[in-house]
Amino acid sequence: MGPYYLAIDIGASSGRHILAQKVKGKLVLEEIYRFSNGVIEKNGHLCWDLQRLFEEIKTGMKKCAQLNKIPVSVGIDTWAVDFVLLDEQDCVIGDTVAYRDSRTKGMDQKVYECISEEELYARTGIQKQIFNSIYQLMAIKTNAPEQLQKAKALLMIPDYFHFLLSGVKATEYTNATTMQLVNPTTKDWDRNLIMKLGYPLEIFQNIRKAGTKIGNLTKEMEDEIGYSCQVVLPPTHDTASAVLAVPTTKKNVLYISSGTWSLMGTELRKANCTEQSRQLNFTNEGGYEYRFRFLKNIMGLWMIQSVKKEIAEDLGFEEICTKASMEDIASIVDCNEERFLAPKSMVREVQRACEETGQQVPEGIAQIAAVIYNSLAKCYAKTLKEIEMVTEEKYDCIYVIGGGANARYLNQLTKKETGKTVYAGPSEATATGNIIAQMMTDGVLTNVEDARECIFNSFEINEY
Repeated sequence: MGPYYLAIDIGASSGRHILAQKVKGKLVLEEIYRFSNGVIEKNGHLCWDLQRLFEEIKTGMKKCAQLNKIPVSVGIDTWAVDFVLLDEQDCVIGDTVAYRDSRTKGMDQKVYECISEEELYARTGIQKQIFNSIYQLMAIKTNAPEQLQKAKALLMIPDYFHFLLSGVKATEYTNATTMQLVNPTTKDWDRNLIMKLGYPLEIFQNIRKAGTKIGNLTKEMEDEIGYSCQVVLPPTHDTASAVLAVPTTKKNVLYISSGTWSLMGTELRKANCTEQSRQLNFTNEGGYEYRFRFLKNIMGLWMIQSVKKEIAEDLGFEEICTKASMEDIASIVDCNEERFLAPKSMVREVQRACEETGQQVPEGIAQIAAVIYNSLAKCYAKTLKEIEMVTEEKYDCIYVIGGGANARYLNQLTKKETGKTVYAGPSEATATGNIIAQMMTDGVLTNVEDARECIFNSFEINEY
C-alpha cells in the first residue's frame, strides 16, 4: 500500500488531516483527524489562536505514525489574506488578527492616498475587499507602527506553519497574490508599490510556486512527531487547492468553490486587469502553474453556518437544507453586503435586510435558510452573466466543489436560476487539490489534466 500523502486543510471553522494514496488509478482519501477552529476575542480584536492550531497540526501528524501510514510529504492550506510578523528571534509579534476584525475600517482611504484605487487594480488585478492584506498592513502601520519596525519577516498563515515544520521561510504564490501586492505579469512582489505604501520591503520572503519542495521536517519536529517526511507547498490558499480539484479537463470551465465563501469564476492564463473587470469587482488570484482564478468572492455558506450556530445547533446542514426546500418565501438579500461579514446576529441581520426592503421577514431556521439559499442562487446567476460578458465566453455547465456540493437544494436553485447544468463534487475539493499537487511533485500524477481526470474517476459527481 502507499505511498501516502498528507493534506492538512484548515478552514475558518475547522481543520482536518486527510491521508491519501492512489489505488488502481483512483484516489483513496482517509480523514484521520479533525479539529475545531474559530476566531477568539483578544485585546479588543478578533484573532486566531495559532499556538493551538499548530498543536492540532502536530497531533494529527502523529496519528499517521500510530496508524503506521507514514506520508511521503505533507502540505498545509488555509484561508487567505491573514499573516504573521516575526521578530529577529522568529517570534510572532503581537496578536494574529483575523480578517473579520474591524481594524481595517477606513484603511482603504489611507492606501488610496498613496495610490489610486484604479491604478492599484491595474497593477495587481485583485478585487477590493476591505480585509485584504494591503489594508491590514496599513492598519498596523497606522495604529501599531512599532510592530512593523520590529518585524524581520512576514509569512502568510500556512507559510508560517510550514516554517514551524521545516525551518524554511517561503511565501507560496497563490496565497501571496491575495495580499494585493503581487505583479500578475512578473508573478513577484510589486516592490515599487510596497515601498510607495511605506511597508518594509525586507520582510517579504521569496515567492515560491505551488508544488515546491522546501525541505524535510526539522530534527526537532521529526523527534516529536515520530517520522520524517518532505514539506511540499500545495496551493496554500484553500480556494486555489479546491479549483485545482475541479473534475474536468475542459478548457473553459466555470466553477463555484462552495464553502464558508462562495468563489465563482473561471481559469485564465492571463490576468484581466481592465477597468471593466474592476468595476464588476472581479479578482485575478493566483492558481496552480501560474493560472489565474478569475472570480468573484460571494459571502457563501458562512451565512448558513452562522445561523445554524445561533438558532439550530442541533440540526445538521443536510436537514437545514431539506427544511429550507419546503418553504415558500420570496424574500432576497444581497449576500455581498458588508453587513453580513461579521454581524453580532446573522439571524437579525437577514431579518433587518428584508424589513428595510419591504419584503416578508423570515422567521425560524427553515425560512431564514431559504432566504439565504435563494439569495445565493440569484447572486450566482448575476455573476455568471458578468463572467460571460467579460470573458466573451459561453459556459454550458457549472462545477460546484467543496462542502456546498452536498447542499442539494442550493444546487437545484443554482440550476434553476442560471439555466446551466450543475455538476456537484468532490466535497473534499480543497484537501484533494492539496494532495494532487503533492502527487504531481512526486511524479505519481503527470500533470493537471491527468490529475483532474483521476479526480473525475475517483469521486461521485452528481448532476443537476
